[in-house]
Amino acid sequence: MRRKMLFVLCALGALLLAMAGCSGPQVRSTSPEDNPEHHYLTGMTALENGKIAVAQEKFERAIYLDERFAKAYAGLAIVSAEKVKVQPDAGFRQVEMERVVESLKKAEKYADKPDEEFDLCVARIRVATLVRNKGWLEEAEDAFRAGERLKVDERTLTYYQGTEALRYFMGVACLEALEFQKARDRFADVLNAKREGKWHEKADRGWKKTDRIVRALAGITVGDVGKKIAVKDAISRGDLAALLIDEMKLEKLFAGRIPVASQVAKMKAEFTPADVLNDPFREEILTMMKWKVRGLEPKFDETTQAYLFKPADSVKRGEMAFTLEDVLIKLTGDEKLATAYFGQDKSPFPDVRATSPFYNAVMNVTTRGIMEGELSGEFRPDEPVDGAEALLAIRVLKQRINIY
Repeated sequence: MRRKMLFVLCALGALLLAMAGCSGPQVRSTSPEDNPEHHYLTGMTALENGKIAVAQEKFERAIYLDERFAKAYAGLAIVSAEKVKVQPDAGFRQVEMERVVESLKKAEKYADKPDEEFDLCVARIRVATLVRNKGWLEEAEDAFRAGERLKVDERTLTYYQGTEALRYFMGVACLEALEFQKARDRFADVLNAKREGKWHEKADRGWKKTDRIVRALAGITVGDVGKKIAVKDAISRGDLAALLIDEMKLEKLFAGRIPVASQVAKMKAEFTPADVLNDPFREEILTMMKWKVRGLEPKFDETTQAYLFKPADSVKRGEMAFTLEDVLIKLTGDEKLATAYFGQDKSPFPDVRATSPFYNAVMNVTTRGIMEGELSGEFRPDEPVDGAEALLAIRVLKQRINIY
């Protein structure tokens, strides 16, 4: 009797398990807004705002709700690529890189609609730009061409909202690869595609930046250092020293103004600031110190009670004017330039008074077209100098003193 009862209970348990297995998929959503598309859109917006952890959480929630949701895997690939970009440890980078590859594979596996394929193509461009493995630009271009071939209903692009997003991110890729002309063309494609699309404003900023760089490089040969500095929104004191020494060959020019070679050989920087010992532009900085170029002298640091160069500090436009004026004086031998505009009563710039310590330098560089003021009439002496502006200034300075 007991055996029969035990058999019945086991059979009943098996039946209940079978019924539970046939009852359909487990309901995981907690509200109408708790759906994959919503979490994907929120995750992409978080990515745009630099909130990587939030983005990852949202993409993972989207996949929890739908394990075949291709867009969320594409988003996760970008998240891992962002981590690869900033991760200094080789081991951790490799782990995140493996996650990038895995996420892209799953996105490709489950993408069976044009909008999903489009998001995947953009993700591939963004990932390649972030991790920059060997041949990364070719990978980005392949993804770009694949995206261009798709026929997408833009109404289904919940985050990107328009196919011009593909051209915008390809423009970013070209800019990162220092392919400035190509970048300008891609940004121009976005501006020509729609008047006020989602990516119009960003593309406009990208086009203006790359256009200035293209103009700055026209007619001059710039090495790798110059190209890398050209894309910066704010150059540092170390960057400026490198540009003047490496791109303008200032050491050779200065030495050529001293007739006695033995005198040049004895010249050297008075000391090596502690903060440039391991700086990549150490030699360029010490060369600028050797020639005592005004505007790029060491500064007294209250914290350390020592004179430091502060190579990472941004160069302000007023400081740039000082430096370029001093270079101009040293190369032309015209000492009168240092006081040429002293005593003037009125300044043409509302934000630079005639009594300002920057005034003479600002006038020397603007009257020669080496630096320019704004359309508003301001000079903006306290604003940082960007890379394209620095290259333009050096190009004009070389023209003014005929050293091509």
